[in-house]
Amino acid sequence: MTIEEANKVLQDADLLVGEREVSAAIDRMAIEITSCLKDALPLVICVMNGGLIFAGQLLTRLVFPLELTYVHATRYGAATRGSSLNWVSRPAQDLRDRTVLLLDDILDEGVTLAAIAEWCREQGAADVMLAVLVYKRHDRKVSPGFRADFTGLETEDRFLFGYGLDFQGYWRNAPGIYAVRGVETAGLQENIQIDHPCLPG
Repeated sequence: MTIEEANKVLQDADLLVGEREVSAAIDRMAIEITSCLKDALPLVICVMNGGLIFAGQLLTRLVFPLELTYVHATRYGAATRGSSLNWVSRPAQDLRDRTVLLLDDILDEGVTLAAIAEWCREQGAADVMLAVLVYKRHDRKVSPGFRADFTGLETEDRFLFGYGLDFQGYWRNAPGIYAVRGVETAGLQENIQIDHPCLPG
């Protein structure tokens, strides 16, 4: 992609959620997560690369003790078992009896995120919770009704970029959630490169 093509993607895109609204959503998530996990000494795992920007902005709002690490993996096919993941980097920490919070940019179909969560459980985690910045509304989830424990925003079923989400490797740094014009979404947004319940009230 040339610089001209990359700039045109942003210029032509539809801004679905502005920076202020994204920040407000992260503020709300921080309150919910704090209410749930402030006494749990959780291990927070950022799913790379997509979860990086979201995690960086969320973590400074979580003013309680936590341990931070990350995962980076690729997925083979559409299988959902942890063994289907080819790990580039996995947590060095012992997950046994830990409360784990996975942070990712988007829950689209959820195949990779579900596989990582299952792997954490297989390592002996006592509880595995999911926090995603964006939940995309459609009926192609890895299992019916699959949701994160904490969700910032919900969007229509389009190809998105910004705040960690990329378009052909670019624009993860875009200051908002944008939708690419003229790109069909089905099967594309699921992050091949990596990219319960405790909700208050």
